[in-house]
Amino acid sequence: MEADKIKDSIKRAAQDLFRKFGYHKTSVNEIAKRAKIAKATIYKYFDSKEAVLHVLLMDYIKVSVDELINTNTEDMDEEAHLSNLIMKTCRLSYTVCNEFIGWDFIRESTNSQDFLKNLSNELEELLVQSFVQLPGIRKHEGYHQRVRFLIKCSKSIVFSFAFTSVSDSDVRKNFVSFQKEILPYLVKAAILV
Repeated sequence: MEADKIKDSIKRAAQDLFRKFGYHKTSVNEIAKRAKIAKATIYKYFDSKEAVLHVLLMDYIKVSVDELINTNTEDMDEEAHLSNLIMKTCRLSYTVCNEFIGWDFIRESTNSQDFLKNLSNELEELLVQSFVQLPGIRKHEGYHQRVRFLIKCSKSIVFSFAFTSVSDSDVRKNFVSFQKEILPYLVKAAILV
């Protein structure tokens, strides 16, 4: 196998296992077995299991952020576009936690919480910068801070749903509730001058 194929095989195996069992409950041995390679081969391409996770997350986030930023917004007003962006960002954050890392590990591990916080902050900065650079978006004093506050509030609310929900069904209900009952007021507060 050539290097790129081996790396892709490792990433696919790790992604499948992380989604099925969570990051914490997946071992490097299991990744190697699923990828049909020796354990030592993984370490030839990745320094650690965390490095594999990091590459997976960066690949996933890059594609997702590109989709978020490049969404056709011609037919949306500023309020609709911002609401759409917030919901997609919340779903992206939830998916990263739910499918790649696993909530049990996040709840129990300080390292994973710090990792998520840093990842979330980087995503927030990228989204704020991309949103305020869109054509037709007002660039008045304090607007950046209000958009940033909106994203922080939304992230906090969504993470509280995820941490306190018992099932995926509860999370979905909470997302719908957030989208219909909370987000419109947060967006209006962020865009009003």
